[in-house]
Amino acid sequence: MRQKIDLEALCADRGLRITDQRRVIARVLSEADDHPDVERLHERASAIDPRISIATVYRTVRLFEEAGILDRHDFGDGRARYEAAPEAHHDHLIDVETGKVLEFVDPELEALQKLIAERLGYRLVDHRMELYGVALDRKD
Repeated sequence: MRQKIDLEALCADRGLRITDQRRVIARVLSEADDHPDVERLHERASAIDPRISIATVYRTVRLFEEAGILDRHDFGDGRARYEAAPEAHHDHLIDVETGKVLEFVDPELEALQKLIAERLGYRLVDHRMELYGVALDRKD
């Protein structure tokens, strides 16, 4: 289960001006159980406030990303997808047939990545891992 992050509170912490429309977009992002693209964000936000334009969603997403409270992902489907910047690191497994994105943390994998960086003469400061696969039990 995805950790809920209060983007509206993060905006206040970062000193961002929070308009009513930004508040709606922040709430939609905070409540998302998936990694929506801008079009899906616009659908959800405009269902709450029909005055929200897609241009407003694009500008708000860019602002949140620049403020470091939103992460952008490209999961190979040609669309930028978003999630609230998590407090704790996690990686992603993307089902290439359905587009479903699973989040996971594996301590052994984290240790191995650190070890590999050290073997190559580096201290690991950050990373992003995305695995792509198909479900083993899917009926064709």
